[in-house]
Amino acid sequence: MGEPNYITPRGLERIRRELEWLERDERPHVVAEVAYAASLGDRSENAEYIYGKKRLREIDRRRGFLVKRLETAQLVDPAALGGDRVLFGATVVVAGPDGVEKTWAIWGEDEVDVAAGILSWRSPLARALLGRRAGESLTYLTPGGMREIELLEVRFGPQPALPDDLGFLR
Repeated sequence: MGEPNYITPRGLERIRRELEWLERDERPHVVAEVAYAASLGDRSENAEYIYGKKRLREIDRRRGFLVKRLETAQLVDPAALGGDRVLFGATVVVAGPDGVEKTWAIWGEDEVDVAAGILSWRSPLARALLGRRAGESLTYLTPGGMREIELLEVRFGPQPALPDDLGFLR
């Protein structure tokens, strides 16, 4: 068995909401479109039918992926954690050699949003930070070469709520 599928409560909720949306809204909508396209006759040259069947396969594949992620999920609540070492669920503040500070939350693979400051615990930066304490300097390998940073702060706490519109909703 591979590495664990750590996930925060927020990430778990996002997966559950996407799965519910696929099953309740998206799949039935596409099934209705395919049924209508099939009723038009010749399916071999019916673009709506062909595209609809392809879309159903994509929905079913995504659904299967999400179900497997839920089955292997190991829930970790950052609000229940503490300490001075970087662990899964931590929020860290780091500074590069130029002094520019950046805040990163270290969450699960299914929660990554670099623009929002959320990294996977398996990313090169997060891996280099895990187990470290504030005040430590470290060097880590990126695809662009070696980078040096200083860990300024480690904190744990509740996660912000998920927005109502998660992007996959119509």
